[in-house]
Amino acid sequence: MSIRAFDVIVIGAGPAGKAVAGRLAEKGHEVAVIESELVGGECSFYACMPSKALLRPADALAEVRRVPGAAEAVTGELDVDAVLARRDQVIRDMDDSNAVSWLEDRGIALIRGHGRLEGERRVRVGELLCEARDAVVVAVGSAAAIPAIPGLAEARPWTSHEVTTAHTIPGSLVVLGGGAVGVEMAQAYNSLGCTVTLIEADRLLTGEEPFAAEQLHEALVERGVEVRLAVEAQAVRRDGARVTVDLSGGGRVEADEIVVAVGRRPRTDDLGLETIGLEPGKPITVDDTLRVPNLPWLYAIGDVNERSLLAHMGKYQAHVASEVIDGGQARVTRDDDGAPRVVFTDPQVAAVGLTLQAAKDQGLNAHAYDVPSSATAGASFYGRDTPGTSRLVVDEDRGVIIGATFTGTDVADWLHAATIALISEIPVDRLWEAVPAFPTRSEIWLNLLEKRETELAGAAARRT
Repeated sequence: MSIRAFDVIVIGAGPAGKAVAGRLAEKGHEVAVIESELVGGECSFYACMPSKALLRPADALAEVRRVPGAAEAVTGELDVDAVLARRDQVIRDMDDSNAVSWLEDRGIALIRGHGRLEGERRVRVGELLCEARDAVVVAVGSAAAIPAIPGLAEARPWTSHEVTTAHTIPGSLVVLGGGAVGVEMAQAYNSLGCTVTLIEADRLLTGEEPFAAEQLHEALVERGVEVRLAVEAQAVRRDGARVTVDLSGGGRVEADEIVVAVGRRPRTDDLGLETIGLEPGKPITVDDTLRVPNLPWLYAIGDVNERSLLAHMGKYQAHVASEVIDGGQARVTRDDDGAPRVVFTDPQVAAVGLTLQAAKDQGLNAHAYDVPSSATAGASFYGRDTPGTSRLVVDEDRGVIIGATFTGTDVADWLHAATIALISEIPVDRLWEAVPAFPTRSEIWLNLLEKRETELAGAAARRT
């Protein structure tokens, strides 16, 4: 057995782990990263990047078909093989050498293998024992949760790994779960010629505004996806090349493959948590410095702490943790309530902050202001009268934005302006001074401000 010492040991080289390692190395710390799989993690190879590569071709084709002049130039359908080949380019054919070079350029030691905690500040990787002088950062992420449905595990279900990296498109697919992964992959596979049935026990996108779920539901059905809501899978069985799913209420669905997209679980089963008094298989609870209470040398960032299961929030936590480890006073101030989030379907759903109902549940004097997302001069260039709604949720007692949701074509990039307004708590009335350029789709902000002004004036008139 050999022993190596570092200032900081990071377990996991996904978006959060890679980011915290890079920031600490640039601050002069001696850092080791332990990774048993691909450097870059889920987001780079199995989630964010390949899924968007599968969705984008159909989005681009749909946009072209909405624009007169360009629409007449479209003569064919999607080339499935070319879509899959481009997806493989995006994920570099599962080659992480560029990410490894990124670590090497910063002097970060990469240790390949499965890391397990072995007491305070110690991590074992096979025959190598690593010791941390200052901190250990756990950034192992999460894995797909497989619910305890009879026969499901034996049916060899696909998770986000298989559905985003498949090299052939099955004739039919059943998707369990109507969250972001479920709806994105339902639409992507439908666009590639697959017959898709989506099963959801509640409604689509349960954490978002109801209108966003309804518009997406309509779009999926219009494209040919069969969406079954308020039903549950009760049993699954595979018979040769086919999978059968028995549903509550007596229904049944058959398909070539089944995708499980009902949630995530922290990857802490075999992390050695029991050696430091924590429970394996559970998320690692941290305070606002990302430190584990009573273990001041241990940090957990990203999905593993379950504060926010989003890659960009993991990178935000990496920033906070690196500042704290370096002696700063940073704190996490935003988790799920403030996290920007995007579902890259068509229509896209982009949101930040609270929904109207969530704000009311917190007892806030919240009001929502809605306008059509296509009601600007700039929007006409993307296809006139395309579906979509833009909403601001305002805390009228303070006069600030506490939530925003945009649905429609290519609205994801609208989100950052709303995020800045929300985080900065800029008074809504001050936003009149942020004049949008004409003719851009940014004029949606002018429409929203005008809508609020009109509704407030109407309310005042009714009171008198």
